[in-house]
Amino acid sequence: MTSKCNSGFFIFPLLVAVLSSCGPEFEKRRSYLFKEPLRNQYHFSPVSGWMNDPNGLVFHEGVYHLFYQHYPDDKVWGPMHWGHAISTDLLNWEHKPIALYPDSLGFIFSGSAVVDNNNASGFGAAGQSPLVAMFTYHNPIGEQAGKNDFQSQAIAYSLDSGKSWSKYISNPVIKNPGIRDFRDPKIFRWESENVWLMALAVKDHVEFFKSNDLKGWEKLSEFGKDLGAHGGVWECPDLFTLSDESGNTKWVLLVSINPGGPQGGSATQYFVGDFDGMRFVPQDTVTRWIDFGADNYAGVTWSGVSESDGRKLFIGWMSNWQYANAVPEQGWRSSLTIPREIRLVKRDEAFVLKFSPVSELSQLFGQPQTISGASNLSVPGNLIEVNGLEGKEIKVIFSNKKKEQLIVSVGGGKVSIDRTNSGTVGFNEKFPAVHSGPLDGLVVNNLKIFLDAASVEVFVNDGDLVMTDVFFPTKPMTKVEVFATYAGTSLRSISSVWIK
Repeated sequence: MTSKCNSGFFIFPLLVAVLSSCGPEFEKRRSYLFKEPLRNQYHFSPVSGWMNDPNGLVFHEGVYHLFYQHYPDDKVWGPMHWGHAISTDLLNWEHKPIALYPDSLGFIFSGSAVVDNNNASGFGAAGQSPLVAMFTYHNPIGEQAGKNDFQSQAIAYSLDSGKSWSKYISNPVIKNPGIRDFRDPKIFRWESENVWLMALAVKDHVEFFKSNDLKGWEKLSEFGKDLGAHGGVWECPDLFTLSDESGNTKWVLLVSINPGGPQGGSATQYFVGDFDGMRFVPQDTVTRWIDFGADNYAGVTWSGVSESDGRKLFIGWMSNWQYANAVPEQGWRSSLTIPREIRLVKRDEAFVLKFSPVSELSQLFGQPQTISGASNLSVPGNLIEVNGLEGKEIKVIFSNKKKEQLIVSVGGGKVSIDRTNSGTVGFNEKFPAVHSGPLDGLVVNNLKIFLDAASVEVFVNDGDLVMTDVFFPTKPMTKVEVFATYAGTSLRSISSVWIK
């Protein structure tokens, strides 16, 4: 039975309880979860200390390797290391010792890693395929001295499947030509041409390089000085190919920018086009964003994922440089987004990207409880899925005993996240805000919301539009309400699962 509230909405309250459908496997996993307030429960975060960009994402011998920008001695940004964790399912992560430490050449900034299957680098013994990482050295002494050449590119290798790493004795492999922002190499194998390619962020554009042995690099071309968003420095590029369901293959370039994002601060844009072995040519001059929330930055993809899997897998840093050093987490700082699959689709006359939650996430939530149509709901939820939405407006309100609220809404041609009254918001004047993403004519028929202790991720139509925001409630969000306009709106079903 529904009841009409004064605002002209139907209200469907979702009362919180723990679902028995989670089962023994979840309970086994639960014993390993961190218990601190505001610690996300199904997102990756460091045991302690600071974390930002994901680095060196590589799949090798059945294991996903996740490296990340890490300062173990404080929860604010400092001398960068590469932290390290591994997983076999993208959900449960085993924390490993720090992989790369700063040295006399500088801090260890962002980069990437690959499996050198043919031992082109020569680092492996006969028949051995080493892992090779490429990263940016950031020399703080040169920076403080006012020099412009304090960032350079270097490599390291592992002969024991990522357990330990040795830095190349002849580092750096690419010296700085006199540019202050010269960083974040992303390398991958272009098998059809039997060559290694690299995308490098250089101030306000991307430069492309090639190599035969991962040691010597030849510059090919530049892209982006007069295209895309230019509100800040370009960072963390990623270049790869994707094919759509019709077999059309395109090249994709991800580029992060700080500041200059659609919500202010940091964000990631993308380009779809063609690459001829020398130059990247975009399909058009439109600026497109991978996420319209405030908190998805510096995301890149895994290399080495098998052809039998066939997915292009992505993960990003769930924060924003506007306030990343000030968020109220205690003892650690930052989480990563849920892993996402990137797909290429054609919309109207242009190719665009869809970012969808990876299928492995279904293991966390068990069997959803589903209510069809406009019925009274009494199921819990930190994964909410609304199907068959037909109409103009819907609102999902998460709240707690302190009457703090996080609101996700669809209406007026946009999707919005309102965190103005979501808990602790006063640590930065730009944090309490309503963030919106334009639907641009999209008809919303599916809305999927992943809520964790201190984050929310919204997927429209399985990734046509994505929004990611962090928030910091003073008490856990333990109530969910779904509102829909009573005039012209119907809901085929609402599914909800609670994992805590």
